[in-house]
Amino acid sequence: DVQLQASGGGLVQAGGSLRLSCAASGFTVDDYAIGWFRQAPGKEREGVSCISSRDESIYYADPVKGRFTISSDNTNNTVYLQMNNLKPEDTAVYYCARSPYCIMVDAIYNYWGKGTQVTVSS
Repeated sequence: DVQLQASGGGLVQAGGSLRLSCAASGFTVDDYAIGWFRQAPGKEREGVSCISSRDESIYYADPVKGRFTISSDNTNNTVYLQMNNLKPEDTAVYYCARSPYCIMVDAIYNYWGKGTQVTVSS
């Protein structure tokens, strides 16, 4: 079975860092794109970043450019999202998902993991 498990969220002060992990099973992360999305209370879900080792592509949404770094570890079959210089507006539930391509369009992601809460205090 294809499964994605996001973890690593927590409570952090503004300016702090967190590393989210997306552990995959039932497939190899190198063969697909993995995307990170987030949804804040009362807001629509938005794409944050994606990576495709197969296509050698990486994408970052403008609000996180220069602060977040996505990486893929095929040894552990896990994709990471290193989040630095966190801001209160980064507070959201973060989800990872699988798609054929590294494009931030929800509809092409056909497997989703349960989210992990990130809360940034000011």
